[in-house]
Amino acid sequence: MKKIIVAFVLTLFSASLFAQVTIGQEASEINLPNVAGNTITLSSLKGKIVLLDFWASWCGPCRAANLGIVKLYKKYKEQGFEVYAVSLDESKKKWINAIKRDKLTYTQVIDVNVWESSVALNYGIEAIPTNFLIDKTGKIVAIDLEGAALEKMIKSLL
Repeated sequence: MKKIIVAFVLTLFSASLFAQVTIGQEASEINLPNVAGNTITLSSLKGKIVLLDFWASWCGPCRAANLGIVKLYKKYKEQGFEVYAVSLDESKKKWINAIKRDKLTYTQVIDVNVWESSVALNYGIEAIPTNFLIDKTGKIVAIDLEGAALEKMIKSLL
């Protein structure tokens, strides 16, 4: 019995290590549908500075963070900054309503599997909002930056 428990703990530990995304690693591909139902890939934005943002319509802190992201997007989109926002929502209707209310004009995709989402698991998402800043080559350069620190990093990469 003791060996089974140890094996179980080691399995959980190794699984959590596998899911750890680190600065300097290549951003894993994401293929998810947008509002129109068309699949949009994260790699389609390669060559731009991309904020990969995990959020949901039901998440108050996410909705508050959207305000800052909208401002940054408006300010830097013409210079090569893009946002790829992954919603972990079960309800497409609530997601679409949140996009409209928050005036989100950047790339929006959804994974209705929420916490069981292969994308969320691959990126080690345990809470939202969570974001990853990706450089023009597709490498992750920062995790969970916000406000002035996020803007400073975006400016330095552009």
